[in-house]
Amino acid sequence: MSREIIALASDHGGYDLKILLKSYLVELGFEPLDLGCDSSDSVDYPDFADVMADALKNGDAARGILVCGSGIGISIAANRYPHIRAALVHDRLTAELSRKHNDANVIVMGGRVIGPDVAKDCLRAFLNTEFEGGRHQRRIDKMS
Repeated sequence: MSREIIALASDHGGYDLKILLKSYLVELGFEPLDLGCDSSDSVDYPDFADVMADALKNGDAARGILVCGSGIGISIAANRYPHIRAALVHDRLTAELSRKHNDANVIVMGGRVIGPDVAKDCLRAFLNTEFEGGRHQRRIDKMS
């Protein structure tokens, strides 16, 4: 059985959290696809939202993780793409709701504002929660 591939990307402000989440993905049985950045040297977060958009559009991964310092900038950059529903989350509940109600395919976190244990909890909830569909599908259709 092949493992699901989950793409990850970050800017310098999210680099440390991205590395932690990459290891956690392996622990959970997923295959990480690291799209960069590769150090804590300053880079521009829109570039990594672009790389994520390409990976999802090309089918390299079905879901992704983005991290910048606050999570705000990279989520704005990612949501420019019609095939991405990137949800900035702060706790397990927002991660669950991003999947249940919004069918988010990218989870976004702020490397400077969320702790490692909460980030892991968010990721686990995102990966294990299904979209509810129903009335929520109508709303998703209006965004696509």
